[in-house]
Amino acid sequence: MAQMKKIKLEIVGLSHSQTQVGAYALVLGEVSGKRRLPVIIGGFEAQAIAIEIEKMTPSRPLTHDLFKTFADTFHIHIDEILIYNLVNGIFYAKLICSGNGKTAEIDARTSDAIALAIRFNVPIYTFEFLLSSSGIIIDEGDFAFLENMDASSIGPEITPSGQPLSFSGMTDAQLEENLIKAIENESYEKAAKIRDEISRRKSN
Repeated sequence: MAQMKKIKLEIVGLSHSQTQVGAYALVLGEVSGKRRLPVIIGGFEAQAIAIEIEKMTPSRPLTHDLFKTFADTFHIHIDEILIYNLVNGIFYAKLICSGNGKTAEIDARTSDAIALAIRFNVPIYTFEFLLSSSGIIIDEGDFAFLENMDASSIGPEITPSGQPLSFSGMTDAQLEENLIKAIENESYEKAAKIRDEISRRKSN
């Protein structure tokens, strides 16, 4: 059936949710089209996804990193992620896994499934009927603020005075020192902003 056709998705954006305080909007888009599927996720999951997108290494393994190491150790592989249903505003997903000659489907929160998909480098799919009913068609240039893979989009670092912290006034050595401290303290949003400033200077 055409309605059960699987559509491949990719991550196209991550930003603060405009409707829920403390939540984030993860935007998935069909690889060969303009439809977007926004998924509301929590801060921890948003951080886990952003860290892997940015290829940052935490000082200690996060839960999803631990799962990846565990799975690799016992030769369990995730083949794909499938977002298969939407009930009362909540997306349902499952991991299609294989190991020891067996294949299994494991239920998972969509945010966790996507965080694992990035780490295992496997495709994300949904069904045509879900994308048709819940997807948003976005033309080029629209919602550009969502087309942003930068982990620093997960909110600005705020100083005690309440003002956004600027790294532009720091020396290169201060930036490197603060980057190391941020990673050690697991302040990954801050680390991403510092890294971006370092990259900006190197490109100039």
